[in-house]
Amino acid sequence: MLAKSSINAPFAKSVLAWYDKFGRKHLPWQQNKTLYGVWLSEVMLQQTQVATVIPYFERFIKTFPNITALANASQDEVLHLWTGLGYYARARNLHKAAQKVRDEFNGNFPTNFEQVWALSGVGRSTAGAILSSVLNQPYPILDGNVKRVLARYFAVEGWSGEKKVENRLWALTEQVTPTMRVADFNQAMMDIGAMVCMRTKPKCDLCPLNIDCLAYKNTNWEKFPAKKT
Repeated sequence: MLAKSSINAPFAKSVLAWYDKFGRKHLPWQQNKTLYGVWLSEVMLQQTQVATVIPYFERFIKTFPNITALANASQDEVLHLWTGLGYYARARNLHKAAQKVRDEFNGNFPTNFEQVWALSGVGRSTAGAILSSVLNQPYPILDGNVKRVLARYFAVEGWSGEKKVENRLWALTEQVTPTMRVADFNQAMMDIGAMVCMRTKPKCDLCPLNIDCLAYKNTNWEKFPAKKT
């Protein structure tokens, strides 16, 4: 589903105002954005912190400057460069997806949501992150950071990996994501989750959403999202 909110809606307005002042804007994949570079960063960032990813991303881009170069490499070369980053299925999926783009799209990264989502290792949120970041297409995202922000703000009970809870969170992220400045909004939501609404010791006093955040109002942020039982 596409984003539904106005850029002037209170939630989006607060998030974007915070981003303009405090958001991360100088990460390597944010400079001279390309679909290939953002896709690479999004895959690397799955289950991995930004600071850890940066040197790996820079080495990958230097070694494989475009998706065809990555596709033409051997899997062993790709895995060797990935060594130390963990979750090696990501590297294998990355290589497989690059070969699909080379073979089916003439080396041009697709710009259609369904085609991006169909690539190995790319889920719904990753597809939305890529297309919104580079092309400002109005797709919401729902990574771990965004799940936490929304679960606390709306006091969504239950483990966020449970299908019913995840569907509820998807409906909420669609509801609050604006149709304009989507790239900035999505980056802001990830940044707020990473820098302010952290898993432990959140900095609620600095959060742009604290006025209407139900977990903040009820001083029970630790309940959301619930742990897997």
